[in-house]
Amino acid sequence: MLYGAMKVTVGGSLKLAFRPWVEGLEHIPAEGPAILASNHLSFSDSFFLPAVLDRKVTFIAKAEYFNTPGVKGRLTAAFFKGVGQLPVDRSGARGAGEAAIKSGIEVLERGELFGIYPEGTRSPDGRLYRGKPGGLARVALATGAPVIPVAMIDTEKIQPPGKVMPKLMRPGIRIGEPLDFTRYQGMEHDRFVLRAVTDEVMYEIMKLSGQEYVDMYATAMKRQIAEAAKAEKEAGKAAKAALAQAEKEQAAKEKEQAAGEQAERDRSAERPDGR
Repeated sequence: MLYGAMKVTVGGSLKLAFRPWVEGLEHIPAEGPAILASNHLSFSDSFFLPAVLDRKVTFIAKAEYFNTPGVKGRLTAAFFKGVGQLPVDRSGARGAGEAAIKSGIEVLERGELFGIYPEGTRSPDGRLYRGKPGGLARVALATGAPVIPVAMIDTEKIQPPGKVMPKLMRPGIRIGEPLDFTRYQGMEHDRFVLRAVTDEVMYEIMKLSGQEYVDMYATAMKRQIAEAAKAEKEAGKAAKAALAQAEKEQAAKEKEQAAGEQAERDRSAERPDGR
């Protein structure tokens, strides 16, 4: 009931304000379990995709959205539950992964749609990054549910980092044909199979989205960006300190030179001939 109410209010508002275009809606089954594997460009991806679907789709979200204390925290938790988000504690990487897999399997066993971002995090620069093999592939092989590749288009341009007000523009959603991985069922612990399944899905997402593909994890790229920013900041501090030191030394040199010139003038003034 809450999901339906939120879909009408939040989903309806999004569709009215941003008018997202959609291709491939016919690939979403009218009933039965399916996994929607999408690229991840923006926080809003988890709202735009459900807004254009007739069926409920459940994504996982970090537990902090659900357990923040106070009135604001309760309202935030109610909102995320209402839009079909499931809390997952991400405090431990392995535990978080297992919790996400378990949640996904439970959703699919109920015959519902489960949404997942194989990249594991939002793209830091709009490119498509290597999919993580643990969650998507294991859930698909454990349940036999078809995997439907999804490409979100231009959602990162609606509210770029640092912008408070969203830009009113039309994002897009492309939905591909379902992928069947039942030939690998029972092999969810074979890391080579998990990698093959994930790479096949990412290839389909790349074709749908038109994004440049980067063969590394988005989390690794984010670390590189953070480290580069930190190094640049430290280099800036060092350069500023070096400039300040140079200015200090120049000022001391000029002061010493001025003092020498003044001493010479004083000595000249003391001589009778003024020389």
